[in-house]
Amino acid sequence: MRLKTKITLSEPELIQAILEKDKNGAEALYDMYSSSLYGVIFRIVQHQEIAEDLLQDTFIRIWNSFSSYDASKGRLFTWMVNVARNIAIDKTRSKEFRNSAKTEDIENNVLIVDKQINSEINPEIIGLKDLIGKLKPEHKIILDLVYFEGFTHVEVAKKLEIPLGTVKTRLRNAIITLRKVFN
Repeated sequence: MRLKTKITLSEPELIQAILEKDKNGAEALYDMYSSSLYGVIFRIVQHQEIAEDLLQDTFIRIWNSFSSYDASKGRLFTWMVNVARNIAIDKTRSKEFRNSAKTEDIENNVLIVDKQINSEINPEIIGLKDLIGKLKPEHKIILDLVYFEGFTHVEVAKKLEIPLGTVKTRLRNAIITLRKVFN
């Protein structure tokens, strides 16, 4: 049995392949980003099967709405993370999801916690939690709520009882601080 080799393209090559609806572009897109996007989705919905379905929906949406990607506004990965995050948040806000969460039994809760602890896609492994832990507390809590808990900016403002503008400024400052570490 021969294993399939993963396709890797540079960001400009990948963008061009997707724009041309090239099959290799689709494969490279999945090979290069599926685990990262799955991690984002799973962190929000916390259900393996739902996260897998939403990952598929994410790639379909990315593929079909790629013309809306604007490289001048940010990197491709950032745009894709936002697509995945928005799909996952929309799912958690759906009536179907909320009702299924209410009726979930104890065994499933234990299984979910176990999977979270033992998950291959774990922010602790790549040191992200350590980096976030070094942020100012007022930046860290907002970053946690928005990116790991799936809260909107408005929801964070209400939860923390601070102005919306303050939430946005603190989040932007946190991202700038993290960007300095990665660049």
